[in-house]
Amino acid sequence: MASIKTKLARAGINTFFFLLLFTILLAYLFPEWGELKGDFTIDKLTYYGVSLIFFFYGIKISPSTLKIGLSNWKLHLLIQGTTFIIFPLFILLLYGFFGIEGDLFWLGAFYLAALPSTVSSSVVMVSIAGGNLPAAIFNASISSIIGIVITPLWMGLFLSAEQASFELLSTVWELVKQILIPVVIGFFLHNWLINWVQKYLKLLKNFDQLVILLIVFSAFSQSFGGNMFEGQNILSLGFWMLLLFCFMAGGMYLLGRWLSFERVDRVTVLFCGSKKSLVQGAVMGKILFPDPVIFGVVLLPLMLYHTLQLILGSALAERLALSRKDTLK
Repeated sequence: MASIKTKLARAGINTFFFLLLFTILLAYLFPEWGELKGDFTIDKLTYYGVSLIFFFYGIKISPSTLKIGLSNWKLHLLIQGTTFIIFPLFILLLYGFFGIEGDLFWLGAFYLAALPSTVSSSVVMVSIAGGNLPAAIFNASISSIIGIVITPLWMGLFLSAEQASFELLSTVWELVKQILIPVVIGFFLHNWLINWVQKYLKLLKNFDQLVILLIVFSAFSQSFGGNMFEGQNILSLGFWMLLLFCFMAGGMYLLGRWLSFERVDRVTVLFCGSKKSLVQGAVMGKILFPDPVIFGVVLLPLMLYHTLQLILGSALAERLALSRKDTLK
């Protein structure tokens, strides 16, 4: 039993995962809580919380890790190209054939595709599967920074095509002000504050998770309050997210093999190229989609994909680890 619990925790299926599910249930049962007014509203708390998250994230970025990582540029180019070009183009292709104009779930699927890769679970799964761990750390870190600019650019293109009102420049400036500037300040304070951050790492992780839970609760409670999920087939959406993850993960591994990458690099491409960040999806979406009623629906495909990438990614990492041991025997 302890072994199963440890494996699940390493993949990210931990207390926070279940708190996330509980938060959505709470939003469903008490949607009016997300609309409370006052001096300390959830929106105000999360606004400053997001900036603090990225400030501490900037502190944790090691300049030496970034320098070392630049050497394997072909691998990095493939992973970032997959994350920010292949993934969004694939969803655009599907949208061209099957998309419904104005459908918020399609908007959510494209938002998912335009997001950067996740950091923690990508690194953990690459480690379990015996991949290129330094490359995974580098790509997960750099992806988060690139996403601050690339994600809103993709969303501006998609929303403009949908004839929706979207002020790209003002949105990018809001992201720069709330996310990029705190990251840059934190990065330059790395040498002075990294020891303090390492000392209180668990406390800071709990703070990050609290902010994400508040964002999710605010978005879903107002979406439930506005009856935005009525008549929607959530199970069907989950099935399509399952197919999307399987296609992207399998495609990334085959692409790495086609390019004659070594096994460790193929594993890194598989996990870093197929994963998407719930953390950045939640915090950037709050700026990109200021209407919380709409944001809750847009966030749902990412929530489902996030759950599936943890469960299936964990199983896949363990399977690759076993096959590696068999090869070494």
